[in-house]
Amino acid sequence: MRFVLVPGGWQGGWAFDAVAAELHRGGHQVEAVTLAGLEPDGPVDRDRPPNLDTHIDQVAEIIDRNGEGPLALCGHSYGGLVIAGVADRLGDRLDQLVFIDAYVPQDGDSCWSLTSDRFRDLFLDGARDDGRWVAVPCGADPRARPHPLASFLQALRLRSGPAPTVGRTFISGGAWPGSPFTAVTERLRGETGWRVHEIPVGHNIARHDPARLAAVLGSLPPAGESA
Repeated sequence: MRFVLVPGGWQGGWAFDAVAAELHRGGHQVEAVTLAGLEPDGPVDRDRPPNLDTHIDQVAEIIDRNGEGPLALCGHSYGGLVIAGVADRLGDRLDQLVFIDAYVPQDGDSCWSLTSDRFRDLFLDGARDDGRWVAVPCGADPRARPHPLASFLQALRLRSGPAPTVGRTFISGGAWPGSPFTAVTERLRGETGWRVHEIPVGHNIARHDPARLAAVLGSLPPAGESA
């Protein structure tokens, strides 16, 4: 299986280093994406922050050049909006779609509309300096970078969603203070076509239990197998 891993807010592909190492040991191919604007050396153009469409275009291009073979597209947190947008465009190229304690949007949703008040306050406070970039939250990994506010605010436009044959999995980090994902976890448990796993270590599953996350990803069933 080939995995394309999309991180959440403020993070780069480095957030999945330990998960990728585990998957590589299992014989899988992995590409962990650093989204535009989150580069280690800073954004290419600080005056023109990327939006959600930019990030969807970027990941869709990565998949386009990846060739054939079973492919799992995985997104953490904000990355859930990105992978949903990519799946809407390239659904026939995907075998698995995995939301890792992530937003699961419908047409017209945004990170802003789906998140909790805790995170809305974080976005607003973090963008006070220039109204364009959301500052890195206190206590974050030193590799984290300011996140483009536009990508948190832009509504996602979906036409039809992923192809019916695409497997869909939600991996919950469990209950944690201010989580926007508690209700969606319970909703998806009752929905046909979804697999729901729980790794109750908090939001940053890739950091706190990379081995277990890799195990869940590595055991994804063939596309089209019923949940």
